[in-house]
Amino acid sequence: MTTITQALTEASTSRFARIREGDLDLQLHYNDCGAGAETVVMLHGSGSGPGASGWANFNRNLEPLVAAGYRVILMDCPGWSKSDPIVCSGSRSDLNARALKGLLDAIGIDRAHLIGNSMGGHSAVAFALANPERVGKLVLMGGGTGGASPFAPMPTEGIKLLQGLYREPTIDNLKKMMSVFVYDTSELTEELFQTRLDNMLSRRDHLENFVASLAANPRQFPDFAPRLAEITAQTLIVWGSNDRFVPMDTGLRLLAGLPNAELHVFNRCGHWAQWEHADKFNRMVLDFLTH
Repeated sequence: MTTITQALTEASTSRFARIREGDLDLQLHYNDCGAGAETVVMLHGSGSGPGASGWANFNRNLEPLVAAGYRVILMDCPGWSKSDPIVCSGSRSDLNARALKGLLDAIGIDRAHLIGNSMGGHSAVAFALANPERVGKLVLMGGGTGGASPFAPMPTEGIKLLQGLYREPTIDNLKKMMSVFVYDTSELTEELFQTRLDNMLSRRDHLENFVASLAANPRQFPDFAPRLAEITAQTLIVWGSNDRFVPMDTGLRLLAGLPNAELHVFNRCGHWAQWEHADKFNRMVLDFLTH
C-alpha cells in the first residue's frame, strides 16, 4: 500500500490525449492510475468552478481501487481544469459523453465501469444510453438525470450559489458555496479554499465559457427519466440526505427508472458523498464492482 501511495500523485499520473469525436476536436487532460484487466472511469462534477477536476473530486477514492487491481482513469471534462475550453450551447451531459467516447477510443479502452459525481453522473447516464455495450457497472452520486424537483425550490440553493461563484469568483463566494456543498464543514481548510480559488482564477476562459454556456442554454443537463429503462447496467446510486444541490428525490427517480439499480443514502452528508464518507463509500463501491 505504501508503494501505491508514493506512486499515486497528480503529477505522476497526469496525461493528455487528442480526441476527435463527431464535431469535437479537443485536447483532454486525464489521470491514469494503476493497471488491471478492468478499468474504472471517474467523472467529476461542476462544483467549485474550473477548480473542479477528476483529481480534486476523487483523490480520496483512488487508492482502494488501484490496490484492488483496477486501472483508474480520471477525465477532466471539456471546459474544466487542464482540458481545452469550450462553450456548450446544447446538452452538457451529451457533450461530456462524446468526449469520454473519444478519450476511451484514443487510449484503447473498449469497456469500463463508470463512477460519476453530480455532472459526472449525468454524463455517465448519457454515455450509457449512447454506448451501452461499452459500460460495465455504474455508480451515480448526486446526479444522473435533470428535471425539476417537486419538493425543493428550483434552482436549488447550492446551484444558485455555484452560478454566483462562476460569475464572481471570490474567496467569499467560494466559501458560501462550499458551506452548503458538504454537511460537515470542519474539514474544509483554508488551504483547500485557496487551492480551489487559484485553480479557478488560473482558467478565466473556463469561467467565462461556463457563464456563456448558461446564457446560450440555461438547461445544460436534460431530463433522462423517460429513457432510464433502456440502461440495463447494474447501478449503485449514492446520495446524501442533506444534499442542497441536487435533492434526494432525484435519486429516487433514478431508482424508479433504472431497472437494475440500488440506492444507498448517507445521513449527515451533502453533495460530496465520496469525499464526506470516503472510507465507507470506497468499501461499498469495491464490493459492488466485485460481486
